[in-house]
Amino acid sequence: MPNNRRRLVGRVVSDKMNKTIVVAVDVAKRHRLYDKVVHQTHKYYAHDENGLAHEGDLVQIVESRPLSRLKRWALESVLEKKKA
Repeated sequence: MPNNRRRLVGRVVSDKMNKTIVVAVDVAKRHRLYDKVVHQTHKYYAHDENGLAHEGDLVQIVESRPLSRLKRWALESVLEKKKA
């Protein structure tokens, strides 16, 4: 049975909370009228049980059950560590 949960890739902008990271996902859309590419940034709160991700890392998050008032995503993997 395939796993149909949504997955997003973004940068960690905050890891100051306990077991929680904030991930900024950049979305590029084309404007309907002006046909110009418009960039939007959405921030998602994700659960990081083991504290693997740190600020500046590129991560993949996956949709999960509601864990708190804001957390509906969980860390799936760290794709790239921040350059020192």
